[in-house]
Amino acid sequence: AQESLQSQSGWVPLLLALLHEYTASNSHWQPYFSLWEDFRSLDHPMFWPQEERSRLLQGTGIPEAVDKDLANIHVEYSSIILPFMESHPSIFDPKRHTLELYKQLVAFVMAYSFQEPLEEEDEDEKGPNPPMMVPVADILNHVANHNANLEYSPQCLRMVTTQPVGKGQEIFNTYGQMANWQLLHMYGFAEPYPGNTNDTADIQMVTLRKAALQRAQSEAQQQLVSEQWDFLCQLEMVGEEGAFVLGWDEVLTEEELSTTLKVLCMSEEEFKEYKEQDGWEDDSEEEETSTLSNEALSRLKTPCKELLYDSVLLTLQSYRSDLKAEQDLLNNKEAYEKLSRREQQALHVRYGQKRILHQLLELVQ
Repeated sequence: AQESLQSQSGWVPLLLALLHEYTASNSHWQPYFSLWEDFRSLDHPMFWPQEERSRLLQGTGIPEAVDKDLANIHVEYSSIILPFMESHPSIFDPKRHTLELYKQLVAFVMAYSFQEPLEEEDEDEKGPNPPMMVPVADILNHVANHNANLEYSPQCLRMVTTQPVGKGQEIFNTYGQMANWQLLHMYGFAEPYPGNTNDTADIQMVTLRKAALQRAQSEAQQQLVSEQWDFLCQLEMVGEEGAFVLGWDEVLTEEELSTTLKVLCMSEEEFKEYKEQDGWEDDSEEEETSTLSNEALSRLKTPCKELLYDSVLLTLQSYRSDLKAEQDLLNNKEAYEKLSRREQQALHVRYGQKRILHQLLELVQ
């Protein structure tokens, strides 16, 4: 039945196996599943009421990611899982193997599975890289400053310490270089500030266009911005749903952001010349700005700094509260402890993102 189980995610065969094994009393894997007798303890944002998700996570990028997940889960379940279960009634029962259980198992796979890293050249050819459950290897928690990691070999998986671990000290795995919004979205937790050195903040690409249009002082200038944006789309530097990703020390989407800033700040003549060269330039400046470190950001030309500054302000407006309110909450132990677990996790996500955005404001002021 392999062909009928193909999906965009590549997760369906594993999820079907989990649906069956989790509900089969004689399953060989029962001792493993008994560690998670109740999947309702998984508290991914996909299980939060929509109102709570919007209220606590607006501006973080998580509500949009969850909406996509839920849409994909519904499509997969109704178009692939359900027809397969109906054609194998001796093994599956839709009344028992429900959409709700399927959703919980998706969260279980998100939080506890492993994916073998692909070589770069394999990524395009192989399509989806399906996850796998590895009992015992999934016991370890994650922190950015970890002291163990997983090594893949053709024969086995090995969990190996990366530094000496003292008696009674917790062993932490790494799930990868994950920002807090990704940790909360996929694993149901976030690292308290300042623990997550891999944290990031996003500026939506369309926000830069909006800021450039607001700065345009005439209809002709607005028209120029629209043409520049269309050209950037052709170069595949920007897209309607893309984002520029900012880390603590540098911009992670450096080529996209530096090209976008440069093009949106060009005069009509400069842009005409740039277009004629199909976006190619042969100048020594290119070398210097290829890595957008914090120092390079502070050395941007004034128009680029102003455009970036306005874009950060627009991004900060997308959150429901400001940095100071969150800082006060984190500094007030009594008030912090009164928050629900969800409120605490969401606070760590928002606070880290805003700190990065405020740091950028200072760099380009």
